[in-house]
Amino acid sequence: MGDDGARRVYGDGGRQVHDDGARRMYGTASARRRPPAGKGEQLADWADGRLGLYALAKANMRKVFPDHWSFMLGEVTLYSFIVLILTGVYLTLFFEPSMQEVVYQGSYTELNGVLMSRAFESTLDISFDVRGGLLIRQIHHWAALVFITGMMVHMMRVFFTGAFRKPRELNWVFGWTLLMLGIITGLTGYSLPDDLLSGTGLRFAHGAILSIPIVGTYVAFFLFGGEFPGDDIISRLYPVHVLLLPGIMLGLVTVHLILVFYHKHTQFPGPGRKERSVVGMPFLPVYMAKAGGFFFLVFGVLTVMGAIAQINPVWAFGPYRPDLVTTGAQPDWYLGFSEGLIRVMPGWEINLWGHTLVLGVFIPFALFPLVMLAIGVYPFIEAWITGDKREHHILDRPRNAPVRTGLGVAWLTLYAVLLIGGGNDIVATHLHLSINVITWFVRIGAFVLPVVAFIVTKKICMGLQRRDRAKVLHGRETGTIKRLPNGEYTEVHEPLSRAELYTLTQHEQRPPYATGPEVDAGGVHRKVRRSERLRARLARAMFGPDARIEKPTVEEYREITSGDHQPH
Repeated sequence: MGDDGARRVYGDGGRQVHDDGARRMYGTASARRRPPAGKGEQLADWADGRLGLYALAKANMRKVFPDHWSFMLGEVTLYSFIVLILTGVYLTLFFEPSMQEVVYQGSYTELNGVLMSRAFESTLDISFDVRGGLLIRQIHHWAALVFITGMMVHMMRVFFTGAFRKPRELNWVFGWTLLMLGIITGLTGYSLPDDLLSGTGLRFAHGAILSIPIVGTYVAFFLFGGEFPGDDIISRLYPVHVLLLPGIMLGLVTVHLILVFYHKHTQFPGPGRKERSVVGMPFLPVYMAKAGGFFFLVFGVLTVMGAIAQINPVWAFGPYRPDLVTTGAQPDWYLGFSEGLIRVMPGWEINLWGHTLVLGVFIPFALFPLVMLAIGVYPFIEAWITGDKREHHILDRPRNAPVRTGLGVAWLTLYAVLLIGGGNDIVATHLHLSINVITWFVRIGAFVLPVVAFIVTKKICMGLQRRDRAKVLHGRETGTIKRLPNGEYTEVHEPLSRAELYTLTQHEQRPPYATGPEVDAGGVHRKVRRSERLRARLARAMFGPDARIEKPTVEEYREITSGDHQPH
């Protein structure tokens, strides 16, 4: 056996040594007494030996997550996306993305004998002949609307609370990209049935593409396979809708969630909540149990909506024909912004050298992505203005950032006004108003109302800051009136708890960025670049004295709450 082999088995002096080989040959007393591992444990050991799951789970499964109802907005979005994938897979089994013309002879007798595309016919078959097909179709459509709504509301929560600040700027960009891809995916899916309503939307998109200078005609020919409506648009939209865009979105959702897990979740201000500490529940089992239950709740609500709330009844619109336009044609709400821009834009045109530039379509068609782009890059703009390079895990109260809050409300106001413009015909018929009056209201309101909304929102935020300051210094109003010995009546105030005082005063009020003196100590003029002057002006406007109420100092609080100044 040799010295090395003998040493491995018997060791020095003949004493038995239990190395791996000896254990396999002889075992130990404890191993002989231990029952064999179950199949589940064996599988776990096998996976851990190859993937390192135990160490990963031990490090992350007990990660603490804050608990606040607004954080569920992101979960609604995620679960709606999962429902979209599940229902979409089911629908792909029966839908045929073909523009081949057929004569319908099916269950919906009202359209029997009507010439239509195979895409529209298969949509009717899904709705009337496939078991559960109509329910799945409507769940899919409702889930799409809730998905985009959830992204919008979730991004508003992130924007108003400043959750986009370092280190989450890239996650904001990923979320913004998901929103843009979701809008495009909704447009492509909305167009697949080839009904009169979706065909009208495609005609709208075709006209917008044609308005692009120089290359518009070529792009339209490439997409539609020739003159509108062409023969290829449905078959080209189908793989984009079911494969390309969902695949990209699934990857972005995965990266988005990984970054949320890595950066740890933001939390609202409160006792014990600091930049380096998190107050909440562990990911496993508490958060996972709540998340699992909430998924089934979202799925259930979407199922109920799909069962009782009719949406997109394509049989009522009929198949698309280029010579017809359905009455009251409206896109889904998330595209109303873009249609409103075009509907209220004057029909300006420029004719040069035999070419026509349709400004009435091209300008609003270009404005929509520019407005959305401004939202996407906002975190980087604010970071440049503040010059703040620290990490932020504590959220702002919207009232403590009145300019940012005002900008968000102004954007929402612009969106609402243009949404009215996108449905000006529906508003006119339902409210018995002149469509010209509505159009001019939107044209003027698009410039005036966002400014008014910004001013009003900023004043409201400043007023709430004043109320917080008074509450910290004087306490909470109790509604109890007390008569003093001198006959004066005063309201009794109740002092705030330490937790409430901390929540109302924890926010920072750093001095805004300034360019500094233009003349140094030696009397030499220092050159200040225009970008620095602009940055200083923006910083003063957003975070200067006119945009905040100074929070109480410790000395002010002690002076008022001590002795005769103590609140009654």
